[in-house]
Amino acid sequence: MRIGELAERSGTSRDTIRFYEKNGLITSTPGNNATNNYRDYPEDNLVRLDFFTKARDAGMSIADLKDIIDAMAGRCDRSVAESVLRAKVDDLKERAEQIRRVIAFLEQGLDAARSGDT
Repeated sequence: MRIGELAERSGTSRDTIRFYEKNGLITSTPGNNATNNYRDYPEDNLVRLDFFTKARDAGMSIADLKDIIDAMAGRCDRSVAESVLRAKVDDLKERAEQIRRVIAFLEQGLDAARSGDT
């Protein structure tokens, strides 16, 4: 698929897609027509772009994403890949726990406000 279709289907801008490609996070191949500079993007880029959007929303950096993609693609030593992925999982679990504690505190505040105990 061309970049316009990928952008439309993924909800990601063309500039963002180009940025991810420049940073090695997604791939494309030259199109079939040698008379233009169109590129074809494999379907699996949709899954990656969805993951990147969610990961970025969760606070992951481009460097984090590169480490994860390299680890999952086997472009680094297996023990390094495992430690990268484990560190990301542990970090996200800790952040999720922090968010749960904040939510619990706010819900206590809501309960107190509803009952007039503020």
